[in-house]
Amino acid sequence: MKIYINGDFFERENAKISVFDHGLLYGDGIFEGIRIYQGKVFKLREHLERLYKSAKAIMLSLPLNFEEMEKAVLETVKINKKEAGYIRLIITRGNGSLGIDPATCRQATVIIIVDDIQLYPAEYYEKGIKIITASVRRISVDSLDPRIKSLNYLNNILAKLEAQNAGCLEAVMLNKEGFVAECTGDNIFIVKDDCLLTPSGSNGALDGITKNTVMQIAGELGLHANESALTQYDLYTADECFLTGTGAEIIPVIDIDGRTIGNGHPGEITKKLINHFNR
Repeated sequence: MKIYINGDFFERENAKISVFDHGLLYGDGIFEGIRIYQGKVFKLREHLERLYKSAKAIMLSLPLNFEEMEKAVLETVKINKKEAGYIRLIITRGNGSLGIDPATCRQATVIIIVDDIQLYPAEYYEKGIKIITASVRRISVDSLDPRIKSLNYLNNILAKLEAQNAGCLEAVMLNKEGFVAECTGDNIFIVKDDCLLTPSGSNGALDGITKNTVMQIAGELGLHANESALTQYDLYTADECFLTGTGAEIIPVIDIDGRTIGNGHPGEITKKLINHFNR
């Protein structure tokens, strides 16, 4: 494995950053998770567009322009000879003082990791998964806009621990008003009366690349797909439910907090979306 750090490639055991990097000290940075299919990077430009928007939102100056960043990602994929896998693109504020002041960081650190992807077992896509609602609330939009894909993931991690303690893979996170935001690492959709509904960014959901791809596919299939404010009641009474994400792709949900969703099996619309996505 060759890991890109600030223009150079390092073997895994030699890929290191400073303990004074503010990405480590304060979670000050942004990232993207990107898939590789058949040697091609999936939706790279969309991921980079989101990355640069996140950087602008937190006043993080990137040392590479858009085309240079795109070239660096593609070069890292090529040198690692990956036909299928996962890219983690990380930008930190860079090395600075032990204080919080970002002005002490002279230049951002760019890290690109290309590795294998750990997929959910095939049976989960065939039979669906059970999830819970976490007690941990999504960080409020007026505190940190969810459209910023930052390195600050502690509240998601705490919710993930709740899910694991309950014997589940994922947990739904609500916002402070009690509306559905997203899951710990995935966006969430429900199907109601043949219409796809998913939370918006204003309710705490990440502007997911796979989420947007699914909404596009829905349009191609003649289905209505809208962003909407959803409550737990909407989840419990949905005809179908599924999660979307770079790693998960589209995974059916058959049970939420002990309530059976639909008939307890992956729904027909969910299966159509999965088949279309996998083409």
